Parts: sequence; structure tokens; C-alpha cells
Amino acid sequence: MRHSKKLILLLCVACFTAACNLNQQSSIAENTHHQIPHLQKQGNVTRLIVEDKPFIILGGELGNSSFTSVEYMEPVWPRLKAMNLNTVLAPVYWELIEPEKGVYNFDLLDTLIGEARKHNMKLVLLWFGSWKNSMSSHAPAWVKTNQKTYPRVKDDNGISHEILTPFSEENLQADVSAFSALMSHLKETDSHEHTVIMVQPENEIGMLPTARDYHPLANEKFYSDVPQELIQYMVAHKDELTPEFYAVWEKNGFKTNGNWETVFGKGLHTDELFMAWYFAQFTEKVTAAGKAIYQLPMFVNAALNAPGKKPGEYPSAGPLPHVMDVWIAAAPSIDFLSPDFYNPDFQHWNDLYTRRGNTLFIPEHKFDNTVAAKAAFAIGHYEAIGFSPFSIESVPDPEEEDLGKMYHLIAQLTPLIAANQGYGKIEGVLLDKENTETKFVLGNYEFTAKHSHTLAWEIAAKNEIWKPAGAIFIQTDENEFYMAGAGITATFKNLQNPSLHVGILKNEEGRFENNEWKIIRHMNGDQTHQGRHVRIFHGDYSIQRIALYNYE
Repeated sequence: MRHSKKLILLLCVACFTAACNLNQQSSIAENTHHQIPHLQKQGNVTRLIVEDKPFIILGGELGNSSFTSVEYMEPVWPRLKAMNLNTVLAPVYWELIEPEKGVYNFDLLDTLIGEARKHNMKLVLLWFGSWKNSMSSHAPAWVKTNQKTYPRVKDDNGISHEILTPFSEENLQADVSAFSALMSHLKETDSHEHTVIMVQPENEIGMLPTARDYHPLANEKFYSDVPQELIQYMVAHKDELTPEFYAVWEKNGFKTNGNWETVFGKGLHTDELFMAWYFAQFTEKVTAAGKAIYQLPMFVNAALNAPGKKPGEYPSAGPLPHVMDVWIAAAPSIDFLSPDFYNPDFQHWNDLYTRRGNTLFIPEHKFDNTVAAKAAFAIGHYEAIGFSPFSIESVPDPEEEDLGKMYHLIAQLTPLIAANQGYGKIEGVLLDKENTETKFVLGNYEFTAKHSHTLAWEIAAKNEIWKPAGAIFIQTDENEFYMAGAGITATFKNLQNPSLHVGILKNEEGRFENNEWKIIRHMNGDQTHQGRHVRIFHGDYSIQRIALYNYE
């Protein structure tokens, strides 16, 4: 009996120890399991959080047909790493995901995710579903060849086009099913790794070649009452509406009852508003279904309309600034709207896209000699969550690319940027020959930033066209600032006491290693023109720490 009691006691101790170890392991697992990527507000900006830390997308978008074979991509990954990317934007094709109705194949996607993990990169997936660049080119064959079940838009002459109509319930349910399968697969295979950090449902939605769809299903909706959800939104947000949308509603007398032409008047503008609502509603239902399964951040992108073009002459009714209110009202599950840039007026469009509290992300920009400077400007001036040129794999000499050099600087600065986002302590500049100078305020100081060619010390200053210059400025203390980029010179003025002169107490060139500042050069002297300015010449991509002081 005595031995039995001793055995029972030993068993109890063993069980207790095992339970403690299990609880400890569980606690460790909980502590190391990161939250799903998500958006988080800090100050007056929204940040992307990945692996529980603020994350800036230093991205590049693959060409539309690049990831259709492993062989094609094999030499691409090292080139992307050489350009200091941390994220790849890659298309996912409905026609390859669901080659037969209800039969899914994720082999290519799984390979993409595996390769991204191997190269320590994150992914943003672009769902080429019902629409890609307006058209339905990536819908599966079983959709394309069955127009009776999956109808297309019709123009005003009754002619069908290769664009699935958003007014068909069959079209919607087919897309919802496929996108839901995609998100289920991501949840199953990536919910612990979080290689995929965001998803873009659809791509560059827009109506062509007429401003609206004339399919019988569309006509029925057009001559029905404007949905009450939109009317209620307009009334509730009347004082916040974008000027373009407000003007349309105002011109027709702020009506709140009737069909689309009754409320907004007759014209192409009403056709576009009508299509924007139903494109957005369709996309909302796809997005909401996906988020209900796996709640990654999701956004939509737009092909920008060219000056002087009328709705239908450009891909109209997509998530464009002048119909932003309609998209916000119709699609609350979409986290933000994004511009794709093949238009030179970068600041103009970004100003429009940051209205109504919209978070800025540049998912696609033509790869040209402006992208390095624009990346700094977008992330500094607009505190954007990221930047991504298109056809990133086409770069022949990635080690020499200015974009990679700028990304290297931003990567070092990311913890510093994250700590100061949303508090008015960060600024970005973008300068060229037409815009050689800009002024901004950080703390008590007015900064005057100029293109370094204005010093006339660089040979390229004589060129007819100047390569754009860009930089990020961050205030880290009352009189301390960091400047990072290329092609920039800066001077300072004390706004609190303009009678005082501002001197450069210290100017250091350095780098961040494990978040610690390492000084490369002390640069008071010739490099500051004997205290007259701070500067980074074109091509000299670097980070400088600047300490200012004031004297009479």
C-alpha cells in the first residue's frame, strides 16, 4: 500500500510538471504567433502592421504574365533582392485558379509563396478576377464561352464587349466563389507565416467604350430609384463630400428621391456615377466574402483618366477621385483606393487620393527615372504605406538602379519613420527643373529644399531636363533632423524667432545598423559650404543627421 501511494504521488508530480511544461510551451507559442497583417491608426495617418511592427512596402509589381512559370521567375528573384525590395506585387489569375467550375488549382500560387518565403519577401496579391484593365481577359474559359449564363456589358448600340456586366448575379457568384476559395487557401497555408500581407480584388475596374452599361439588367437599375444607402450616405456626409461630387448633386438641387437622372441630372457624369455604384457594390461583395474567411487588408486600384477625356473614353467609374464618395459609400469593406501612375502629374493625383481620409499606396507606377525620387516623396510627404513600380523584373542592372539605392535608405529609416508617423514630424520633397524649390515646416524651423543642380556644381545642371530629386526629412528632437535621398540641398529659418540666424551645429553622414546610428563622416566644412547649407548630390544616396542651433 505504501508503495502504491508513493507511485501515485510520483505520477501526480509528473503530470503536474508535464502540465506546466505544456502551459509554458503554449505561452511561448502565443507570444511568438504574430497577428494577421492589418491597418492601424497612429496620429493622423494609417499604417500597415506586419509581424506586429509597422511595415513600409518597398515594392515592385511583376509584369502581368511574368509568374506563369517557375522557370521564368528563377533568375528574377535575385534581381529583386539586389534592388532591396521587401515586397512583390504579383497577379493571381482566375482562369488558372479555377480552370473548371468548382475545380481549383493553387500549385502556381503555392510556388510563388514558397519562393517569396525563401527570398525573405512579402507578397501583395492582385486578383485578376472579373476585371483586369477594364476587360474580363482573365475570366476562365467556362465563363467566357457561356455568355447566356455569364453576360457581358452592352454599349448603346446593343453590342457586347469582353467585359462582364456587374449587374448579373451569376457573374457575381462565380467571382465570389473563386475569391473565397483563394482566401480559404491562403488562410490554410499562410495564416502563420503571413507571407501575403494584402490583397487587391479586381484590377483597374472601368467602363468602356461607353460611359455606362446598356444591358437590360443595367437599364432596369438605371431607371430605378437611386439606392437609399447612397442617398443616406450623401445626406450624412454632405459637408465632407469631394468638391466634384458635391457640385454634381448641388447643380441638380440636392434631390434625395428618384432615379439616377432625377437625382443627378442627365449626362455622362450620371452614367459614370451609376456604374461606379454597381462596380463598387460588386467588388464589395467579393471583398466582404473574402474578408469573412481571412481578414487581410484589401484595396482597389484605378487607371487614371487623361485630361479632356469623357467618361467611356477612359476606363470610367473605377475608384477614381471624382467618384471616390460613391466607392466609399458602396464598398465599406475596401480599406483604401489607389492610383496607378502612367500620368506625370504625381503630386496632383496624390493630393486627390488623400482626401476623405484615404490612405495612400502606389501599387503601380511606370518604371522610369522618376521612381526613386517619387518613392521618397510619397512615403515622406504623404506618409504612404508603400510604393511599387511596374514590370520590376525587367531591370537589366538592378545593383545600379536608383530605386534600389533609395529603398536601401528607407529600409534603414523605417523604425524612425514608424515612430514619428502621424505627428507632423516627417516630410518628403520632389524636385525637378520646373519645380526647383519647395518650403515646409518641421518644428520651429522652415526648411527651404532645392534641387542640387541649382548650386551649379553638377555637370548635369546644364541639361535641358533634370533628373528628379527626392528626399525624406524626419524631426527626431527640437533641433535634430535626418535627411535621406539624393539631389537635395536645404537651408533653414527660425519661425519662432525670425531675428535669429540658424546655424548648422553638426552634420553627420551615416547609416543605421540594427537601428543604431553609425557615423561615416563628420561633414562640417566644405560639405556644408562652411555652414551655409546641407546637401546630398545626385547619385550620392545617403542619410545625414543634422543638428541646428540659433545665434544673434
